[in-house]
Order: sequence, then structure tokens, then C-alpha cells
Amino acid sequence: MVKSTSFFLFEADFVDSLRCIPMQVRLKLDVCGIKLKLPQWHQFSDRERQLLVDLPCNSTAEIQHYRDTLKQLVYDRTGENATELAVDPAPEWKNSAVIAESVLQKAESFGITLHLDQWEKMTEDQRFALLKLSRSNHENRNFLPALREFQVI
Repeated sequence: MVKSTSFFLFEADFVDSLRCIPMQVRLKLDVCGIKLKLPQWHQFSDRERQLLVDLPCNSTAEIQHYRDTLKQLVYDRTGENATELAVDPAPEWKNSAVIAESVLQKAESFGITLHLDQWEKMTEDQRFALLKLSRSNHENRNFLPALREFQVI
């Protein structure tokens, strides 16, 4: 479930303007199965970006509404159809019993050993953020700040 309506501290440099897609919206994108590109996000008005932050995305009905709203916004602002993605029925961020390999490797690249008890204590939102920040295709300069924020280091 997507419960968070707050931003992470490591996002502080851009959340006032919402110039980047915040983690809580990225989590909702994964939950509803839509890929949103940054150039598409930039086409949305401030009000539309805030709407995507505020809209709930928990129940089946909310997830469908979020998906429909997002698809319509993408089409209205860009003339493109939103890219649909398969929704993982068992995403790694929901599994507190196993640390995702990409997170372990990224932590190790900084000389940090992440322990299972630390992973278990994290919220789903925090685990999701670390997963996103540990991917090689992501601008991951916030990985260490996130570990500090989540009291891992």
C-alpha cells in the first residue's frame, strides 16, 4: 500500500518546485503500472503535479483512478499515450525478509554493509526509495543521503 504523503529529506532540493518526480509518485507509478518520463512530468502544471502527489493509490479503485487520471494527463499534455508496465505482484520493496541484491551491491560499493535487521525496520516507502536509488540506470547521488536519513549509517 502507498501511504506516504510526505517527502524524504534527500528530496528537499526539488520538492518545493516538484521539478523532479518525487519518490512517493514514483511508488504510485509502480503500483499502478505506468511509466512516466521526466519530460512528460515537466509538461504538467504545478496543480497537476500536486494532484499526482495527493491522490491516494491504495485500494483497487484508487489504483485504477490514479492510473486513469495519469494516462489522461499524459495524453492531454503531450499527445502521447502513457507507457503501461506490468505490475509486479510481489515487489522487492514489500519483502522485509530479504534485502534486494541491487541495494546490497550499491551499499557495498560505498563500503557499507546493510544488515537484515536494518532492512526489516524500514518502511515500504524507504525500501522502495533505496531500490530506486540503487539501480544503475538511475541518478543515484541520493543513495548515501537516503541511508543517513533512514539511520542505516
